[in-house]
Amino acid sequence: MIKNKKYSFFWSIALFITMAAILLFFGCAKERAETTNSSIAGDNAYTDWRSGTYTTIALDGSTATVKGEGAAVNGGVVTISSAGTYVVSGSISDGSLVVDSSTDGTVRMVLNGTEITSATTAPIYVKNAGKAIISLEPGTTNTLTDSSTYIHTDAANQEPDATIFSKDDLVFNGTGTLKVTGNAGDAIKGKDDLLIVEGTFDITAADDGITGKDLTQIDGGTFTIKAGGDGIKATNDTDTTKGAVTLNGGTYTITTGADGVQAVTDLTVGGGTYTITTGGGSANALTKTDTQMRPGVSQSTSDTDTSDTGSYKGLKSTGQVMVGGGTFMLDTKDDALHANNTITINGGELTAASGDDGIHADTTLTINDGTINITKSYEGLESADVTIAGGSINVVASDDGINVAGGDGSSTSEERPGAGNFNKTGGSNLLTITGGTTTVNAGGDGLDANGSIAISGGITLVDGPTDNGNGALDYDGTCEVTGGVLITAGSSGMAQFPSDGSTVGTVAMTFSSTQAAGTLVNISDASGKSIVSYTPSKAFSAIGISVPDLATGGNYILSKGGSDAGSATGALVQGGSYSGGTAVVSFTLSSTRTGLNESGPTTITNGMGGGAPGGQGPGQGGPGGR
Repeated sequence: MIKNKKYSFFWSIALFITMAAILLFFGCAKERAETTNSSIAGDNAYTDWRSGTYTTIALDGSTATVKGEGAAVNGGVVTISSAGTYVVSGSISDGSLVVDSSTDGTVRMVLNGTEITSATTAPIYVKNAGKAIISLEPGTTNTLTDSSTYIHTDAANQEPDATIFSKDDLVFNGTGTLKVTGNAGDAIKGKDDLLIVEGTFDITAADDGITGKDLTQIDGGTFTIKAGGDGIKATNDTDTTKGAVTLNGGTYTITTGADGVQAVTDLTVGGGTYTITTGGGSANALTKTDTQMRPGVSQSTSDTDTSDTGSYKGLKSTGQVMVGGGTFMLDTKDDALHANNTITINGGELTAASGDDGIHADTTLTINDGTINITKSYEGLESADVTIAGGSINVVASDDGINVAGGDGSSTSEERPGAGNFNKTGGSNLLTITGGTTTVNAGGDGLDANGSIAISGGITLVDGPTDNGNGALDYDGTCEVTGGVLITAGSSGMAQFPSDGSTVGTVAMTFSSTQAAGTLVNISDASGKSIVSYTPSKAFSAIGISVPDLATGGNYILSKGGSDAGSATGALVQGGSYSGGTAVVSFTLSSTRTGLNESGPTTITNGMGGGAPGGQGPGQGGPGGR
């Protein structure tokens, strides 16, 4: 018994140490997350320097005058050697401000109407400091310009290499204006944390606009960025806890030759207004060749340029993208939003015209809320797993509206630049819709899942393809509708409808001839009470209608044409006042899923031109049509 007590004591100590380590780990992880997403003001906020001790640096043509301690002048170079506040004014035609502090304190540079041009190096170079703060004095305009060629003082590392270059933490505050021109490469570059509290920034760069390494965080300000490379980025790819970009607010107009905003780990947007154009915009996208053509389907495509392997995404992360708010106007040659891991959208208003995918996540895309309007895309939403729990979503796609397939979208083997080979393997490939309103207008498949589709809430409206090589609904596993509304309209050649296991009443109607775009389809009960009306925006020959008010055993009439005076959700009216149409077929919903054509009930067939009478054709598990 004594021996057992001793072991019990040791096991208790071991368990205590293990639990403490676990709590410490998760506590640190939470602290890192809170630090990254919280406001950076605090000690970084602008304060009036006049109330304290400061040194003045007056720039004058080709030299400068220093009054106070901590700075010295050598020709056109002003070197700050200790912590403190330095107020800089005037202009210099060929000079630089170098921070090389022997102490660990903060060096604060107040730009108080400053113009610095350098023919050989960075106009502002923070070589060594505990932390550097650049304050933009309210009401002033400050201009920094470098040359197209540098003489690097650190030849081994080819540094400095930006108009503003810092090896240590760099903070910007103050409501003044800063104009930065990076003729050689980057405009603003930090090799540690780069934090912006506020200010007005007018940035032109041959390469990147604003670059931090461990963290780039902006809480507010007004930004106009024209960059040959990326607009805003973080670059640390060796530490998984770093390399993040956090944008909590501000107004941004970003025009780039590459990506708009790029992070290595987390890209978090909490608010702000963003107008981003990449690679010349969506009109400049390369032609996509569909290598997944279905047997017997003729398709003509043309390629404009297969040599472009650049990346031109709007918001991009090698890790995850999280959007909690903000207003976005994106016009991108490549994906509008892209993550090699996950994307989570909890709010905001997004309008995007994309030359490739509207929103692409390699592993998981989750939309909980927000307004998303993808006005142009190759594929609208794409991920190995997609969950829509809320929000208002409108997707226009030349190919698939929502594509759920596994793979890596980061390589460049296809014709679209940076599009990647999103291989249709791996993952659960599940499309889950539990809420929200989703409207899809697709030239290819409307909802396309390599796995299954589960709909338990929300309103989902799909105007699918007009060609018979695609379908408004396309799945390989099952499509179970247990709640909400699903309406799919499109061609009949590859048409699929909800599968067994669905509990919401479903009508699968196939017409003998193509119906014109704008032809309303209505279902009313035998007494004439309207149940549902839908008006497809494109020509169609098959339509699937799943709504909770369709009851098994009920008698109904399907009509076309006419009008419905009820309250509309897009092209959908439920429980309205229908009149003026032509009755097509009367039927009894004999089971949860009932197939129809003009002659009456038929067997539902998926993927092979549904509506064949007498049970002809394959059953519900027909070809996926991919």
